[in-house]
Amino acid sequence: MSDCISVQIALGAYVVRLSHRTFSSPSSWMGSECFFTAPEFQRRYDSVRLSIFTPKFALVPEQFFDPRSARKILSDTVELKENDVVEHVPVPSQKAVLAYSNSIGETFSKIVADTVLRTDGSSAKIYPEIYHMLTLLPEIDDYNKVVASYADGRLYMAVAQGRTLCLCNSFEAPDFTTAEYFVFNVLKRLQLNPEMTTIYFRTPLSESEEMSLYKYFKSVDYI
Repeated sequence: MSDCISVQIALGAYVVRLSHRTFSSPSSWMGSECFFTAPEFQRRYDSVRLSIFTPKFALVPEQFFDPRSARKILSDTVELKENDVVEHVPVPSQKAVLAYSNSIGETFSKIVADTVLRTDGSSAKIYPEIYHMLTLLPEIDDYNKVVASYADGRLYMAVAQGRTLCLCNSFEAPDFTTAEYFVFNVLKRLQLNPEMTTIYFRTPLSESEEMSLYKYFKSVDYI
């Protein structure tokens, strides 16, 4: 049985979940000062998934992607600083390539990557949160697939209908009420009925946030 840990890294905080065969619910948000004493990080795992909340990403159909132009492709979508490191990763399930930069002005993610190791002692690469959201879409059995994360005042969303990706984006949302606005605006634009849709969150929700979503959605779950 595979022993897996998933760590989502925000600015000065993180969410962790442990699982065997399936994803468990996320922990609450924990400050980076808790990291070195947390029991979850005192051992190694068969599988390690690390993600960082960066809005610097662009999804490009694989037939149009040229690795040599990755920086230009990304800079056409988001604002990059001169020293931002640009990388890319294939997303086979979407027949696309994700160009991204994890350069968001924090250093905690490197500490996590150097500390949370696989059983064989190797470290895991840190990918953008949106990458993990995209790779999880095929695992959802529903026809309407809505995955969201909320951190650092920004909402991240990946939406698909069947095998067709409809949206992959992030929105500035200083509070959860604004995040909900973007959620419903996206669903309205895509003509998806919330009452027939389960929304899957990868970040923890407060009881009031979860109940607010339950007023409109068929169900609220974690993935």
